[in-house]
Amino acid sequence: MTPFTLFAPAKINLALHVLGRRADGYHDLDSIVAFADVGDTLTFTPAPAFAITASGPFAHALPVSADNIIAKAHAKISDIAAAHGKSLPPIAVHLVKNLPVASGIGGGSANAAAAMRGFLRLAGIDRIDDEIMAAALALGADVPVCLVGKPCRMRGVGERIAPLEHFKPRHAVLVNPGVVLSTPAVFGRLGLSPGQVHGAPIENTIDSATWRNDLMVPATAIAPAIGDVITALRHLHPSPQSGEGGEPQRAGGKGNKAPLIGMSGSGATCFRMIDNEAEARHLISEIARSHPDWWTAQTILS
Repeated sequence: MTPFTLFAPAKINLALHVLGRRADGYHDLDSIVAFADVGDTLTFTPAPAFAITASGPFAHALPVSADNIIAKAHAKISDIAAAHGKSLPPIAVHLVKNLPVASGIGGGSANAAAAMRGFLRLAGIDRIDDEIMAAALALGADVPVCLVGKPCRMRGVGERIAPLEHFKPRHAVLVNPGVVLSTPAVFGRLGLSPGQVHGAPIENTIDSATWRNDLMVPATAIAPAIGDVITALRHLHPSPQSGEGGEPQRAGGKGNKAPLIGMSGSGATCFRMIDNEAEARHLISEIARSHPDWWTAQTILS
């Protein structure tokens, strides 16, 4: 086989409503998900035996190979392939880890989804059916939507996915203060008992004024730096060369249009929607000047 590389884009929750906690302990969610044009890459190369290597700015934060979600994806697809009379050739996967780990933008889930696509290709399986989506969900709640890889409304624990055909690409900036957050810890801080109802579902998948992230308060209680990022994003001003309209924000001021600002997933990465590329560059420059230790990225969400 010829080596090939797949892109694993960052997943951004533009809205994440927690509807309640189910009797089985899982949380019911309603989320608007889009994908950035920044992310990790996975390269697949023939090898004597399956192996995973990693490089990049955040490779040091990855778990050991045996616990890596790419290894788990390999096991899942190997089992599916075997059940259909197929097999995976021995392969080495090299991950370039550009995204911060445990940061609310689905880096691990995106890696798992890209790995699944690569392994399916190697096994000669060209479909993504219910069996494969179930395997994706078993790897993690965000893996199925990352496998779909386009703007979606995601509900349930992550298994009910509906593409948003009306979603238009938008410029955005992403900011992470360098804080690692545990998703179970954030949900635990939310403090819902099994069977307890929490918030209302998304009212409108077009009007962002109805969107919220119910995990922002518990995440900020664990990592106050998230509040610092949100404050910084709110106080950034457009450059004199170009205005910024944006979309109305729920907490926006008296009839004025404010940019959509929020936290993705369980944090700590936050975002601000931007009207154009020049504005994004300006805001990234401002953040880098005032907070050089924060991770930032200019992106287009689509």
